[in-house]
Amino acid sequence: MKSTSEIDPKPYQWSPQPEAAKFVQAKIDAAVSASPWLAAFKGRLLNETGTRLVDWLDHVAVGNSDGFESAGFLPTENENVFLNQAGIFPKLTVAKHLNAGESRVGVKVERIESFLAEHESDITKHNVFGKDYDQVRIAQIDFKDGGQICIVERHGVQSMIPGQHEEASDTSQREKVLQSFRSRDRSDTDSEGAFRQTADRFMKAASKVGKNYACDLFFQAEREYWQSKNKAAQIQFGRQEALGLGWANHDHHTYRCNRVWFRPLVLTFELMGFECRERFYAGPEAGWGAQVLEHSGCGIVIFADVDLTENEITGDFAHDGLEIGKEFGTVGLWCQLHGDSFLAAGMHHLECQFDFEAARTQLATMGIETMAPFTDFPFLRQAFTKGESWKVDRERLDKLVADGVISEEDVQRFDAEGVRGSHLEILERNDGYKGFNQTGVSKIILQTNPTLADE
Repeated sequence: MKSTSEIDPKPYQWSPQPEAAKFVQAKIDAAVSASPWLAAFKGRLLNETGTRLVDWLDHVAVGNSDGFESAGFLPTENENVFLNQAGIFPKLTVAKHLNAGESRVGVKVERIESFLAEHESDITKHNVFGKDYDQVRIAQIDFKDGGQICIVERHGVQSMIPGQHEEASDTSQREKVLQSFRSRDRSDTDSEGAFRQTADRFMKAASKVGKNYACDLFFQAEREYWQSKNKAAQIQFGRQEALGLGWANHDHHTYRCNRVWFRPLVLTFELMGFECRERFYAGPEAGWGAQVLEHSGCGIVIFADVDLTENEITGDFAHDGLEIGKEFGTVGLWCQLHGDSFLAAGMHHLECQFDFEAARTQLATMGIETMAPFTDFPFLRQAFTKGESWKVDRERLDKLVADGVISEEDVQRFDAEGVRGSHLEILERNDGYKGFNQTGVSKIILQTNPTLADE
């Protein structure tokens, strides 16, 4: 694998793809107009979850491939799948049973059975292709109004053919693997041992269910852990699960890491099948950077944040290791207070795709406030929910006071108010934009500094 210092940065200069977005939206509109149920479901998504139909689409099936190439959708080796690699779009497929101008959508969910249970009263017939917990399962559903859609459940592959794609797995094996990740050592009293144990558990899991499936299950456990510590996540998950969807609209998972463990963190993710994508440096005043990693099979993106100096961005900081200093920036201090995201703290945030205004407005009525937007472009809008307040272990505080990192006044406030922990991030992407706003992220990272009082 190439290091980030050897990768040509040009592929990561993402830009909006308005023509491709317009092309895909026309196909989606055709599917909606052909199904009153889908039109009503689109409205329920907006009103009950603050999301858009496009945020949940796995693929769009059409009658022919006219216009695919001009819209940037090119054929792949993956069973009649066409992709636009320049942005975030659903896959396009050609279905022989559809006429020209017709289209059907495939909605992505975490669990097909959850979706079927929530919409049972609307369904006249359904056929599920693929056994329970296969890596790809597709349900074809007929509704009482005559509409049809597909529901897609994936575990580590992007194939359109239901069934197994790696080593055989069954429900009992899958549950054992998931439980091994749920119960992994997250203590930072022996961080090296915890990293080693996790890597060992992952390799054992990969030998039983396949590497990609193991990675999919690992991040299910990670989302569960983060959700257990975040009220906004619990409320939003409940809203989405009420429609049988789960977290299938996730955009990226964000980990904060101490400098000493950043290289092991990246190597562990690479062991799981991730590859390094673009990297960020927020500037000397902000004092932090990030490595973006992507798993093409699982469709998972990671933002790995770490304190960083200006001279370190010129090297391969993800793989070369970072010298350990006594001063901490916003990211490092958060880790000193709560532990690393990979260990005790859990993820700093999960970012999901929404209708930006609808999600913020609806969550506000449920007591979930959002911070000021840190990105507000036509093609990308982002905002954190207000940080979850966590209590901090007194031993951690005493050590930071002794080292001169925080003051006694900070400790008194932390004891009384807690310290910012995790967030849910609300994101809206338009025109297929795949990138991130480095300047805006820099500002919001500074606003999440634990020593700042709540606004």
